Amino acid sequence: MTSDPRRPRREVLAQAVVRLRDGGVQSPEHDAAELLAHTLGITRGALPLVDEVAADDHDRFLALIARRAAREPLQHLTGAAGFRHVELQVGPGVFVPRPETELLAGWAIDQAREIADLAGRAPVVVDLCTGSGAIARAVADEVPAAEVHAVELDEAALVWAGRNLAGTGVDLRAGSMDDAFDDLAGTVDVVVCNPPYIPLEAWESVAPEARDHDPHLALFSGDDGLDAIRVLQRRARLLLRPGGVVGAEHADVQGESAPGVFLDAGGWSDVRDHRDLADRPRFLTARLAR
Repeated sequence: MTSDPRRPRREVLAQAVVRLRDGGVQSPEHDAAELLAHTLGITRGALPLVDEVAADDHDRFLALIARRAAREPLQHLTGAAGFRHVELQVGPGVFVPRPETELLAGWAIDQAREIADLAGRAPVVVDLCTGSGAIARAVADEVPAAEVHAVELDEAALVWAGRNLAGTGVDLRAGSMDDAFDDLAGTVDVVVCNPPYIPLEAWESVAPEARDHDPHLALFSGDDGLDAIRVLQRRARLLLRPGGVVGAEHADVQGESAPGVFLDAGGWSDVRDHRDLADRPRFLTARLAR
C-alpha cells in the first residue's frame, strides 16, 4: 500500500509561510498564497476551493518559495504586477512598480481628465523614466483621449515597457529624461515621473528585493538622492505649457527637500507635497507659472 502523494493545502501554505518568514519576507502569508495560486494556475481567491496539492505542483511551489525566501521579488516569480486597473509584465531588468506609485499615477490621471473636460481637447501627458511603462499605461487606460508619451533610458527596462505599452497608442521612445521630447517643448499639459531618488549612501538600507534585483539606474540618484529631480525640474520647465503641471515621486525623507528643488528654482507655483496611505511624504506637484 502506497501513501497518497497529495498534501493538504493548509499544511502546504503553513510550511511555506514559516520558510518565508524565516527568510525575512515582510508579507509571508500573502506571498505564499500568491505563489501557490500561480503554481496552480488559479486566482488567490480560488485557493479555499483547493483541498489538496498534487506532488508535482508541490515541488514547483517549493522551488518558488525557496527563491522568494532568498528575496527574489514576488513579481519576478509570477511575471506580473498589478497597477491600478491594469496588469503589467515584469521581470529581471525592470523596476517593479510599487503600490505607492499608484497615487502619483492617479494624480496625473485626474489632471489629464480635468483638461479633457474643461478645455475640450486631448491632454498631452509625458511620463519620464517610464520603467515598466506603469504610469503611461495607467493614463492611457483611464484617459483614452490623452496623448501619452513615455521615455526610458535603460535598454532592458525599455523592452518591458514596449511589451506593456504595445497597442495602447503611447509614444514610447528610448532616451534620457534630460533631453527627451524637444519636439514637444511648450506643449505638454502634464509631466509625471517616478525618478531614482535613493541617496548612494543609503545602499545598505535598501530592501534586498530592490537592491539586488531592480536596475540601479532606477534606484540611486547622487549623494542626496535629488539629482534626477533637479534634472526633472529643468526638463519640465521646457516641456510644459504655461500653467502646466508636474508630479514626481520621492523618498519619504524628502518631503521638504524634493519640493525645495522647485521652490529654489523659481518660476513655479502651487508647489506642494502629498502623503501616501501610510501618511508618509510620497510625491510633489508644481505648476509652471503662467
